[in-house]
Amino acid sequence: MTKRKIAIIGLGKIAQDQHLPVIDKSDSFELVAVTSQRGLTHRGVPTFKTPAEMYRAIPDLEAVSICTPPDVRHGFAIEALDAGKDLLLEKPTAATLAEAADIAAHAKKRGRVIFATWHSQFNPAVDEATALLAGAGVKSLRIEWREDVRKWHPGQDWVWEPGGFGVFDPGINALSIFVKILPFTPFVKSAELTYPANRQTPIGVKVAFSGTDPDSPALSADFDWREQGDEKWHIEIESKGGHKLRLFRGGASLSVDGHVTVEQPSEEYERIYERFAELLDRRESDYDTSPLQLVGDAMMVGRRLTTDPFDW
Repeated sequence: MTKRKIAIIGLGKIAQDQHLPVIDKSDSFELVAVTSQRGLTHRGVPTFKTPAEMYRAIPDLEAVSICTPPDVRHGFAIEALDAGKDLLLEKPTAATLAEAADIAAHAKKRGRVIFATWHSQFNPAVDEATALLAGAGVKSLRIEWREDVRKWHPGQDWVWEPGGFGVFDPGINALSIFVKILPFTPFVKSAELTYPANRQTPIGVKVAFSGTDPDSPALSADFDWREQGDEKWHIEIESKGGHKLRLFRGGASLSVDGHVTVEQPSEEYERIYERFAELLDRRESDYDTSPLQLVGDAMMVGRRLTTDPFDW
């Protein structure tokens, strides 16, 4: 099978830790170039300072993965689509809902495939929880997604700037699981967003959700970047039948009534690229922006609180 020629735009931590190793061992894709403003490279493939230079040098490039910070993704996405490339977008899809919608409209106009990836959805445990709740319904659900920003974003000041998402950068992973496993559409009811006095994005967020059902279940989320020690990436659920589900390890494992039913090594990015290959074969897009919509809604209806300044 001939591998598709793919390039990566942005060689930050997520690209180096996840995208590059997965592409290197993929049966569907061959990495032929990278774009890095810092001049980083990988296994000797050509490195370009700008995508425009890359597109001119490699006209038969078929697809690109955009792994930049979200505030610049829209421009790179439109440029790639205009160059005739299919597109894989790291999460979150863009910095704003308007930008995300514009990418979708532009892809349709150009006849290109776009894939909005939400890596935490790509776990067998999430699939199993989705199937169980589809039949059992939801009585209550609580997200607890807490970690140490100094460990997971060391020195990365962009996360604190407008468009950087703050604690929603990891929190949106939980929301991507949330919208997948629920058998109904959730809405943001209220939110509290806590900002360091010297930063522009939140370090802690608490959200209450509702559904369309008058007897809507109790749904809440607690995101925090001030956690010390081990990360807390889990979702506690009680079904209407009284069963207690727990998604943990970032959605990689599931327990039901205290018994672990799914526990596998995380292969989120392997499954993402398998999905992208399937979409390209069928010339179909997969472009869900609902996790981003929940973040936007929390920002719009949330109360702003202030806490101590944050410094590295």
